[in-house]
Amino acid sequence: MSKDNQVSITVIRRLPIYYRYLGDLLKKGINRISSKELSNLIGFTASQIRQDLNNFGGFGQQGYGYNVEELHNEIGKILGLDSEYKVVVTGAGNLGHAVNSYRGFRDAGFNIIGVFDKNPDNPRHAMRNMEVRDFDELENFLSENKIDIGIITTPKDYAQETADIYIRNGIKAIWNFATIDLVVPEDVVLESVRLSESLFTLSYYLKNKENE
Repeated sequence: MSKDNQVSITVIRRLPIYYRYLGDLLKKGINRISSKELSNLIGFTASQIRQDLNNFGGFGQQGYGYNVEELHNEIGKILGLDSEYKVVVTGAGNLGHAVNSYRGFRDAGFNIIGVFDKNPDNPRHAMRNMEVRDFDELENFLSENKIDIGIITTPKDYAQETADIYIRNGIKAIWNFATIDLVVPEDVVLESVRLSESLFTLSYYLKNKENE
């Protein structure tokens, strides 16, 4: 039903937005919504919403709109949120803490089963719900556990080394927070988060708004 290989990255990046808004509607007990009403909530045009969803099949009915629960579930399946994933985090600094502590990841099926750091005995790296293991144990841990996603929150000097270990042990998806462009094989999915670039973009818009 899905045509993932033909769908643009722009459309894919909008799917989590739809998923979030539909989840909020479910919590409010709203069972049905039109593309126009969804447009008013999200800010995308109704036509754009229909085009995005049509990439994955027909979900709405003319004159009825969308069944909120059904559409939320279907988008969840498209995003792979109907599966459970085993996850490791390398880097137990502030970002590592934030990722490990965020309950929403576990609620969505992303189960962090290991955290690793070059300095595991550093008191600042201690986590309430997870033992921080020595980085030197990472390779053995990965060889003994089938891990789906590897997260990198290390300084950039260790990021490529970490990615190489992940890849060598069969991890096919990497979420990278290090400020470096990683080199990975074509069969490995890499998603890099650049917090500073996002902030700099905000700064640009703020400056230009002040100059208007």
